[in-house]
Amino acid sequence: MTVTPGQPLGPGLGSSASGAGLARRHRRRWSGRAALGAAALLVAAGAGGWAVYVKLSGNITADEAAARELARYERERPTALVRGAQNILLIGSDTRAGDGNQRYGRDLGTERSDTAILLHLAANRHSATAVSLPRDLMVDIPGCLRPDGSRSEPVFAMFNQAFEVGGSACTIRTVEKLTDIRVDHHVVVDFSGFKEMVDAVDGVQVCLKEPIDDKAAKLRLPAGRVTLDGEQALGYVRARKSLGDGSDTDRMERQQVFLGALVNKVRGNDVLLNPVKLYPVLDAATSSLTTDPELASLRGLYQLARGLRDIPTKHAQFLTVPRESYVYDADRDQLVEPAAQKLFTRLRADQPVAVAEDAPREVTGQAPRGGPSDAPSPAPTFRGNTAAEHACG
Repeated sequence: MTVTPGQPLGPGLGSSASGAGLARRHRRRWSGRAALGAAALLVAAGAGGWAVYVKLSGNITADEAAARELARYERERPTALVRGAQNILLIGSDTRAGDGNQRYGRDLGTERSDTAILLHLAANRHSATAVSLPRDLMVDIPGCLRPDGSRSEPVFAMFNQAFEVGGSACTIRTVEKLTDIRVDHHVVVDFSGFKEMVDAVDGVQVCLKEPIDDKAAKLRLPAGRVTLDGEQALGYVRARKSLGDGSDTDRMERQQVFLGALVNKVRGNDVLLNPVKLYPVLDAATSSLTTDPELASLRGLYQLARGLRDIPTKHAQFLTVPRESYVYDADRDQLVEPAAQKLFTRLRADQPVAVAEDAPREVTGQAPRGGPSDAPSPAPTFRGNTAAEHACG
């Protein structure tokens, strides 16, 4: 299935007056659901509404250190090209510090980015594109400020080493150097926060083609439709050696499908219109977050989320940056060019891209053939999926 932002919603709907009316009614219903959900939560809180707001805002940690470090290098950072478009770097941290995280291994005093996703929000908020960056991708990491106050030397190394060396600021500078895309905001989530979010929505359903028995991930599941709780979901999205072909690319594709299912679950009426469920979701979504100072409040996150609520699930896309095995080490990755730069260029200019589940993993990013020669150039297609596509297919 190939989906391009802005394409008709169905036969006869995209360009007709009835189609436009249907789209407006859909947006009104979604906006109404979000407003009703927030209102229900405040009504349930009663006089404690302000206390709820303060509590949820207080859950979020402001990444002041990263803000200072990025300000130091402001002159070398990319310039935003399209007003209103936003790029948010989502980092899944594999830290063992914090409540409940020690069970995943010893705290060795190091922390790497287990997952990194560059989320691009179109200026018109008609589409969102989430690009996974492999942790084993070989990249140029700039000299960064270490936690002990010293500075590292620039190095060519695996992408996730940037977070280990210099935290979120170093990761952001590495991504900007790689893509030439300005990172407007960043969000760091740890193991505990991910699990709590899944549990807060009463689990997320996925479809497994075959049974899973992974002792390392503490995961034993039957084939077919399965609702994963937080602990199972964490094992599912992090497992690598025992699922699929064992590659990091396969793991990222599994993460993308799961995130699409999670988006659908959160947007469901049973969550947004039920204050008993909505509060735990908000509490879980904020409790283990570290963000840039601008996002570090419930108001800041709401301003960001408000632009997402009207995006159809068909236009919420997930893909992995075009990659292939590193020429000097098959266990590492490198970008496929010019496909990767084509992707980065289009995102930087806020131009649409398309995704298809059956596109080759190492895609060229070329537009499909067969259209009229005088027709507008279609968006290049990359391997990926949308939030509308269920994991079961």
